[in-house]
Amino acid sequence: MSAPRGQFSSKLGFILAAAGSAVGLGNIWGFPTQTASNGGAAFVVVYFVLAFLLAYPALMAELIIGRHARANVVTALGSISRNRLTHWIGTGVGYYGVIIASLILSFYTVVAGWMLAHWFDPIADVLGMSAASEWLTTNSVSRNLLAGGLFALVNMWIIARGIENGIERWSTRLMPMLLAILVLLIIYVLTRPGAMEGLTVYLVPDWSRVTEPGLIIDALGQAFFSLSLGVGTMLVYGSYLSKQENLPGIGVIVTLVDTSIAFIAGLLIIPSIYVAKHYGTKIFTETGELIAGPDLIFQVLPTLFESMGAIGLLVAFAFFALMTIAAVTSSISMLEVPVSTAVEQTGMSRPRATYLIGSIIFAISSLLIFNFPALFVFVIDLTTKYSEPLLGVAFCLFAGWVLHRDKLLAELREGSPQVEKGLFWKIWPAYVRVFCPILILITFFHSVSG
Repeated sequence: MSAPRGQFSSKLGFILAAAGSAVGLGNIWGFPTQTASNGGAAFVVVYFVLAFLLAYPALMAELIIGRHARANVVTALGSISRNRLTHWIGTGVGYYGVIIASLILSFYTVVAGWMLAHWFDPIADVLGMSAASEWLTTNSVSRNLLAGGLFALVNMWIIARGIENGIERWSTRLMPMLLAILVLLIIYVLTRPGAMEGLTVYLVPDWSRVTEPGLIIDALGQAFFSLSLGVGTMLVYGSYLSKQENLPGIGVIVTLVDTSIAFIAGLLIIPSIYVAKHYGTKIFTETGELIAGPDLIFQVLPTLFESMGAIGLLVAFAFFALMTIAAVTSSISMLEVPVSTAVEQTGMSRPRATYLIGSIIFAISSLLIFNFPALFVFVIDLTTKYSEPLLGVAFCLFAGWVLHRDKLLAELREGSPQVEKGLFWKIWPAYVRVFCPILILITFFHSVSG
């Protein structure tokens, strides 16, 4: 039976939902291209190490606060505070997290709309609808509004259905589909000419680069952001987690699943880039770095699909289905942050709160579309470059300094009665208080300074 505010019905449901939140568009193309630009396998090794040195402790901070408070991010941070000052700071941090999550979703909706439009393109090609195909693949205000609006409606429909019937049900359906499509595409791409060159770049390490400060900082940032930390999504998901679950153990599983999917995505993207290179596509920028981001998705990979002949339409359809699914699983977690806050702070029904807030966020998306690229780039920088790291520091400090140590231990004992005898309790409390915030701030200042 569900709790009145909703609860994940199983450990698997939570893991797939949390992994879906973490596995977004940035993981699919961001991690692979960073890897190729930073020493190949050397970057992968550093990334995996730092995922557990930095991202895992920060993830645990959000999960513990969320499950302890059983509330949205605003109420949770305010309720664990010991005095009026920390209460007001916690409430302010919570509201800022809600705003940032909403702004991230506003630009994410635009990008996801691009993926959705390109997903429909192969269908238009097969049906001989050349005008529709051109419209779907050409950047325009009308296309971006329609595709983004459709994507936003899908998100709202899922969130309006609640935790078990919405987030959990669709995460347990979409994540296996994502993995199946990913594996099938990898198998096919690895048979294409040029794929082995890309695989070598991805898997053969340049160990001389392991100690480069730039590589370490890039891996640190990727490890932190890949787990969808810093805006309260994992805190909210943690609040829906059963008290019987072992939090340190489940955090390890989520971290492993996320980093593993990022690694598997690299097995698709890097070989695909070099297959496109084999067919004459320019894959490096003027500075010698691999093309990344939208240019990779919409310039490099279409050449690969075209080189495949008729089957290229099927591969393109599967690839953009993969990208759309990754976008959905991430977006629903971001929409849940403001929706859970509205429902619990105002008493508004979940469907009404979802469609109201979802509409407001899409209105912001529309503003970005009409004022692209000035506002688009500004919102991305404000949220991902400046706000997420600082919010991540705040969550660590609240878990380490504000939440009373006895309450912290009691929460961990709920699903792991002997937790204080283990390595986690001996290391994590001090680590999240001092080292984790310092490492995140190092990443932040490096990012800001360029």
